[in-house]
Amino acid sequence: RGEAKSESQSDVDVWDILRKAPPTEYEKIAFQYGITDLRGMLKRLKRIKKEEKKSTAFTKKLDPAYQVDKGQKIKLMVEVANPDADVKWLKNGQEIQVSGRFVKLLLMAVRPDLRRPSSTTDRSLYFSHLYEDFPTISCASFSNTPAMVMVGERVEFECEVSEEGATVKWEKDGIELTREETFKYRFKKDGKKQYLIINESTKEDSGHYTVKTNGGVSVAELIVQEKKLEVYQSIADLTVKARDQAVFKCEVSDENVKGIWLKNGKEVVPDERIKISHIGRIHKLTIEDVTPEDEADYSFIPQGFAYNLSAKLQFLEVKIDFVPREEPPKIHLDCLGQSTDTIVVVAGNKLRLDVPVSGDPTPTVIWQKVNKKSDLVRINDDSITPSENGSDLNTDSKLLFESEGRVRVEIHEDHCVFIIEGAEKEDEGVYRVILKNPVGEDTADITVKVIDVPDPPEAPTISNIGEDYCTVQWQPPKYDGGQPVLGYILERKKKKSYRWMRLNFDLLKELTYEAKRMIEGVVYEMRIYAVNSIGMSRPSPASKPFMPIAPPSEPTHFTVEDVSDSTVALKWRPPERIGAGGLDGYIVEYCKDGSTEWIPALPGLTERTSALIKDLVTGDKLYFRIKAVNLAGESGAAIIKEPVTVQEILQRPKFWLPRHLRQTLVKKVGETINIVIPFQGKPRPKITWLKDGQTLDSKDVGIRNSNTDTILFIRKAELHHSGAYEVTLQIENMTDKVVITIQIIDKPGPPQNIKLVDVWGFNAALEWTPPQDDGNAQILGYTVQKADKKTMEWYTVFDHYRRTNCIVSDLIMGNEYFFRVFSENLCGLSETAATTKNPAHIQKTGTTYKPPSYKEHDFSEPPKFTHPLVNRSVIAGYNTTLSCAVRGIPKPKISWYKNKMDLSGDAKYRMFSKQGVLTLEIRKPTPFDGGIYTCKAVNECGEAEIECRLDVRGNQ
Repeated sequence: RGEAKSESQSDVDVWDILRKAPPTEYEKIAFQYGITDLRGMLKRLKRIKKEEKKSTAFTKKLDPAYQVDKGQKIKLMVEVANPDADVKWLKNGQEIQVSGRFVKLLLMAVRPDLRRPSSTTDRSLYFSHLYEDFPTISCASFSNTPAMVMVGERVEFECEVSEEGATVKWEKDGIELTREETFKYRFKKDGKKQYLIINESTKEDSGHYTVKTNGGVSVAELIVQEKKLEVYQSIADLTVKARDQAVFKCEVSDENVKGIWLKNGKEVVPDERIKISHIGRIHKLTIEDVTPEDEADYSFIPQGFAYNLSAKLQFLEVKIDFVPREEPPKIHLDCLGQSTDTIVVVAGNKLRLDVPVSGDPTPTVIWQKVNKKSDLVRINDDSITPSENGSDLNTDSKLLFESEGRVRVEIHEDHCVFIIEGAEKEDEGVYRVILKNPVGEDTADITVKVIDVPDPPEAPTISNIGEDYCTVQWQPPKYDGGQPVLGYILERKKKKSYRWMRLNFDLLKELTYEAKRMIEGVVYEMRIYAVNSIGMSRPSPASKPFMPIAPPSEPTHFTVEDVSDSTVALKWRPPERIGAGGLDGYIVEYCKDGSTEWIPALPGLTERTSALIKDLVTGDKLYFRIKAVNLAGESGAAIIKEPVTVQEILQRPKFWLPRHLRQTLVKKVGETINIVIPFQGKPRPKITWLKDGQTLDSKDVGIRNSNTDTILFIRKAELHHSGAYEVTLQIENMTDKVVITIQIIDKPGPPQNIKLVDVWGFNAALEWTPPQDDGNAQILGYTVQKADKKTMEWYTVFDHYRRTNCIVSDLIMGNEYFFRVFSENLCGLSETAATTKNPAHIQKTGTTYKPPSYKEHDFSEPPKFTHPLVNRSVIAGYNTTLSCAVRGIPKPKISWYKNKMDLSGDAKYRMFSKQGVLTLEIRKPTPFDGGIYTCKAVNECGEAEIECRLDVRGNQ
């Protein structure tokens, strides 16, 4: 407060004003009293504890905390100084009741803790509130405190106060827990709730924890215990006869706990006679063939726990001085004397056979499995070794003597138990139980049948593949699981897919199935399941991949194209439907008239849609047929209905002239000419080509003839190829002729005799004559261009101009113009133009301007250095430069000297000149390079030079 007064320089208690003022008035108070650090004062004000007002109204107050067992009564009592004072009892801030000088509150039951049902302490704080002397107080309550935990568990204390920001102090056994111990204790605030958290508790954390506020105190007790190990079955004392087996067995709650066995305080070492086992929670010590030396105190100590399970083994020597009662052994089974008892068990299930037995003395029980098929058999004999009984059994059986494992036998006083855990197919067979004692022997056979789902069938086979169907066949499984197969389930998938689709929902009784609704061209796989009363087998291996495809349809438009004395030409079109199997080719066959034998006309398949059948007998009448073939097989046959006679047919020669050849064929020079003219005629006609009545030169023009057409070929057309070409077909005395006109054109020559006829005003008149060479084509027009004499840039004035004279207008006064003319035909403009010899001068009207004459100025000057060389001192070994600037017209010649010695031939120096700036570079100078450097500039007007000193210091 002293600091606050010194700041405000007044007697006003600013701290008290800020404490009582609402937050909205803070800035106004700071401005009024000149407070400069308002934010710091508010933070310190928040940390100031409210002074607790001591009350004189109570002569005896409530204790800080009370503890009572669940369900018991609790009595709270206070004493007030003024009997007439208005007193109220509150619980967690809510009024209960008031009467007389003493106020009593009786609770019939105290609520348990909400989080840990094991805690029965009511953590609510009851307090008496006296209005006249105690206006404000904080209320604290424990609502979540564990009373007992194990070592390593997390402990959380929770306290709720009546006001946010109330100061809370935590203590353990009267010692305050401070922030310096946050590595072990963690404090947490959440509104009105305060938390003390211990993450991993230890035994040292046990004690009483106290939480204090300015309005109350609450106490909770924490008990940390070691982890407990529960003993489900302890070891028991044993009394064992000679040669018997002694088994000490105990069971604890934690299956991961290990331990040691002690004999008279010394650790037991296992050997061939003494066995120590640990399976799950069970620890076992087994002593075979007990001797008197085995009599001792045995103990089992779990590691990490203070437990000692002890028992005593007593050796009993039996001396029989009387004749015991003898009774032959007997097996009590319901089916004895009848047919062999058969027990059916589903594979994977547990089989337990309880066989009641009797006999005195107690008979020895021997289980054996009759090994009719040389199967593996296990044996159990709980009182004798196999070597003692091996002579009594046949060679096809083995004894069962395991007392642990999947197949085991348990021996009891009045019965024996045969157990198979998770029955398997190999467990199936006849099991024989034999009882023996000195009086007699009894046997019984029990047949165990293990039934299971069938083995998976072998991979199915696919046959009769069609366009969208196929036939699936399979064989029954080799093993039906001991139950008849009820049916089969078929699945299908695409080869590149992983999703199998079931094809039938009702079981298939047969071993074949026709699968339908497949997509042609897609590769599929099939698999099969066998089903019996137990369930469905594993799937069979997938079938070989197959593709549903169908043969194509028959070829179309099958006709005879040509017939000669020994050949027949056929042609056809592909089938309308080819399918996903594609088309491998065609089979062509023929059959003689009157015969039913079809003979292949071609070796193998042909991929063409035409065929020429050769080496036929002249005069034979033949039928022809053709089939399309793909992966699925052959299509239907396309047959020529009428027989074909193998005989040459006389046909009149005739040209079939194409439409574009019926008019003049125009080609440019250099283009290729290829004229194809089809014709008909049988036998093959004679063909003759003529040009303008003359035979063609084979070196210049190429002629190629076939059975159906003739071709005229010219690689590069020239002007002399123009003309009329006549083609003649001749068969005996029958002929046919056609004439083809070819015109070869080229670019025309330039116009002739161009002259400038007249010039007036802004116009000029031109005349010319047509070109001497028209390029073998009509002149379509002319292109006229003009050019200014100054620039000689040509501009088109007229194009496609048909006359041989023209007037060029809109010329510029004072300029002179040249004119030129191009000729044009179908090939384009002529390569050169006719140009006027003299320009057309467009005269100006008015006075003529005479430009003044000036004397040419002489800009030459002698060299002059505009920037001098500067003396320098450098360090040896580092490149350095000397620079200066010079001007002079014409450009002066520059020379560098060192101590009057020319440096132009020395490779150590490099000289540069750029825009008048001269630079001499000295590469890695040494002290020897020091001296006077001179730069000299010389031109035809004079010379100039400048010098400087260079000092080179040694590298220190």
